[in-house]
Amino acid sequence: MLLVKLDTGFNIEVEFPISPFHKRLFAWLIDMFLCWIYLELMTAIIDVPMFGVSWKQIMIGIPVLLYFPLCEITMNGQTLGKMALRIKVITEEGGQPSIGQYLIRWLFRMIDFPWWLLGAVLNEVLPWWILPLIFIGLACVIFTPKSQRIGDLLAGTILIDLKNRTSWQDTVFTEVESTYKPRYPQVMQLSDRDINTLKSIIESVRKKNDYQLAMKIGDRIKSKLKMDSDQDSIEFLQTLLKDYNYYSTN
Repeated sequence: MLLVKLDTGFNIEVEFPISPFHKRLFAWLIDMFLCWIYLELMTAIIDVPMFGVSWKQIMIGIPVLLYFPLCEITMNGQTLGKMALRIKVITEEGGQPSIGQYLIRWLFRMIDFPWWLLGAVLNEVLPWWILPLIFIGLACVIFTPKSQRIGDLLAGTILIDLKNRTSWQDTVFTEVESTYKPRYPQVMQLSDRDINTLKSIIESVRKKNDYQLAMKIGDRIKSKLKMDSDQDSIEFLQTLLKDYNYYSTN
């Protein structure tokens, strides 16, 4: 499996397994199938004219048009297809993409996978020799070092494989009890990007039992925030996340 080393923002590299192409393809096929099922159901329920463009067709089509960005934004970098194949979108720094990055990926999907060119050629609107452009996104995924399509390159994102990895929610998220007393108010000096990177690091530490990495990150954070702790490294990192959750919601 192809691995990529990403700078976490704490000047320490963490390895992530890149999603293989066949998983991306099958995830996309699942998503397309779900969109097709939705359209079939809606057209069966709603009386939609066969010819011309009506407001009903537009309203039915909007969820399909916005399917990818809405899913990735609300489902932490995944669509239903990506969730089924256990792959997800992250930034090139190992954190969670911003809404803007998700939107860039979506906007350039029409360039990465320009299937509309096929229709234009068949209708003789465009010459036949432009057909190879249909595979521009595929070629980009195959030949770029991090298997990125054009939208990924411009958005600064990659797709990673989550197989045999515990989910962030299971390994990182912890309920903050009403009686919880935070220990490190300095955590609020970290950015959202730092916190999302911290989630990735804890996930990597748990998968590989790489407590040397936890120690390095812990030391970096203590140095950056000018703080001390008597906790062991992994417990310290988990407490930081819990404290961040506490201060962010209170």
